[in-house]
Amino acid sequence: MENAQDTKDPLEISIEEKGSAYENSLKSNDTEEKIDLWFYRPIGYRIALFAAKTNITPNAVTIISIFFGVAAGILFYYQTLWINVIGMLLLMFANSLDSADGQLARLTGHKSRFGRILDGFAGDFWFASIHIALCLRCIEQGWSPWIWAAGILAGFSHVFQSAMADYYRNVHLYFIKGVSGSELDNSRDLQADYDALSWKNNAFSKFVLNGYLGYTKLQEWLSPYLQKLLKLVKVRYTDQLPASLVRDFRTMNKPLMKYTNIVQFNTRVIFLFLWLFIDEVWIYFLFDMFVLNPILVYMCRRQEKVSRYFYQQLTNTSRYE
Repeated sequence: MENAQDTKDPLEISIEEKGSAYENSLKSNDTEEKIDLWFYRPIGYRIALFAAKTNITPNAVTIISIFFGVAAGILFYYQTLWINVIGMLLLMFANSLDSADGQLARLTGHKSRFGRILDGFAGDFWFASIHIALCLRCIEQGWSPWIWAAGILAGFSHVFQSAMADYYRNVHLYFIKGVSGSELDNSRDLQADYDALSWKNNAFSKFVLNGYLGYTKLQEWLSPYLQKLLKLVKVRYTDQLPASLVRDFRTMNKPLMKYTNIVQFNTRVIFLFLWLFIDEVWIYFLFDMFVLNPILVYMCRRQEKVSRYFYQQLTNTSRYE
């Protein structure tokens, strides 16, 4: 007869087990933002448990989040505050779903490159909807069509900010948790996978991978010294990074994680909601370009400084041998 413990549903966890299961659904405390830990991650965890019990896949959760996020953007077009508030709630729920898809993937082990790509582009769909809605709203209020220029530039700014914030977090996870704990890709491997696909038999996969390849090349182009460091590390340490290198990199790099959080979802949405409340949504575009972009530049410069330091340590000394 099977032991009762052997047949236990892994999702039916006890109170004692709950804490560790929740912790396992997170990427790393180093890279998590406080608002996420206090609000979005607990909600996402409960959604992930429900999805796992009902056999809903992480990719399905991501796709659902896109619909909620786009719907939120549409509601921001209207100049009626209660409609905007509904949009705010929808956007918050979309972000909870975005948290849940990753937590579900980590809890169930259903991870895939396509899932990572889809998850990364989900936010772009949300904010494309938001930018379009805000531009149309401004024009409705009498603004010149030139507001589209501000909306588009702010949109490109958002893409750069999100790309580098996500990349730097994955680099940090690579150093402290290894390949299994990170979603760090490189253009060389992606290019090989892309070339192996044919437009005739794998048109959709090739199209998606082409977009992700360009996205990854952008990240690498903006981090030249980091690329030198990663290349050297992967050649020198094929199995496991030295504990001293992991410790030193984490100590020096962890303070930079707060900048990756500032240019991501929570900060921009808090200010977006503020400007919706006072009906001055045009300020959102200026905030994206003239507040978050300087933070992006500073973040990139600091990361390159850290990368240069460790690259020089690895090439000029035997400290991490």
